[in-house]
Order: sequence, then C-alpha cells, then structure tokens
Amino acid sequence: METFFQAFIPLFVAIDVFGVLPLFVGMTGGMEKAERRRLTAEATLTAFLISLVFLVAGKLLFSFLGITENDFRVGGGIVLLVLAVNDLLFSHEPERRPRTRAGVVPIGIPLIMGPAALTTILVLVTTYGYVWAVVSLLVNVLIVWVVFAQSEVITRALREAGSQAIAKVAALFLAGIAVMMIRSGVQGMMK
Repeated sequence: METFFQAFIPLFVAIDVFGVLPLFVGMTGGMEKAERRRLTAEATLTAFLISLVFLVAGKLLFSFLGITENDFRVGGGIVLLVLAVNDLLFSHEPERRPRTRAGVVPIGIPLIMGPAALTTILVLVTTYGYVWAVVSLLVNVLIVWVVFAQSEVITRALREAGSQAIAKVAALFLAGIAVMMIRSGVQGMMK
C-alpha cells in the first residue's frame, strides 16, 4: 500500500484536479448536463489514452535519444519547478475557447494531462515500474472524472477561494516534488 501512495501522490499533485476544476467549470458554464457529461468523459478518456501512449513510448524515446533516467529526473524536475513557480506567482485565467472539441484540447490535454503530469508519469515508470504507474494513472483519472462529474456540487462547497487555495497548496507540493527529482537525479549522476 505504501508503494501505491508513493506512486499515486506525485501524479495527483501534478494533475491538480482541484486547481483545474475552476477552469473546467468556466469552460463548461452554460452547457446542458448531458453535454457536460459527454465532455467530461471525452476529456478524461483523452488524458488517459495520451498518458498511456506516453508511458509506453517514453522509454523507447529515451533509448533512441540516449537520455538516461537521471537526465530526465533533473530535466523533468526543472520543468516541474518552473510550472510550480508559475502557478504560485503568475497564475491566470485562460481565455474561453470554442466548445466543439474542448474535451480533447484544452481540457484533456494540457489541463488534465499537461507537461507536469506527463513528466511525473515517466518518473513513476522508472521509479516504481509499469504496474504501479498504470494503477496510479487509473486511480487519478477516475478521481478527475468523479470531480468533473460532480463539479457543480464541489464548486458550491469549495467556492472560488477554496479552489484557489487548494491549487496553491498543490503547487507548493509540486515544487517540493520537483526539488526532490532534481536532487535524486544529481545524486544518481554523481555515483
């Protein structure tokens, strides 16, 4: 169970479902319930499939490019750190986009499964193996689906300030995870 949580928590923090929730609500405002349900299913399925492809093909790409796990940990950690600092200091509301394919882009990719989550998935594979990475991914995507499906209830309970506070705390955890990734990558290079 400990290994599950070690694989689950970094991806949960990287996806930041409660930080993405206000954006989802803003983009789906005014939609009928059936349309929002369809969009939720489309977005979570897109995020899951893209991340699965990345999970499988990422290692092959590394091998082809000659990138080591430690290189990726340091590079991925720097990317996560920049994203976390950006979220903490410069967060902003994205402009509203047309709804026709909003489930695929921007909700599925990059809001749910953005650079931070994709980087985290590859690190999970190298650290815990494919089984735990896939299990963590499945549970996280299921949580995203539940949160989006219950978005109206959750946003009423959290209100905007609560959602923003959760997003900031998640960004702080993401920064901590980023520093840990950089440290472990550098330590691996030094050996």
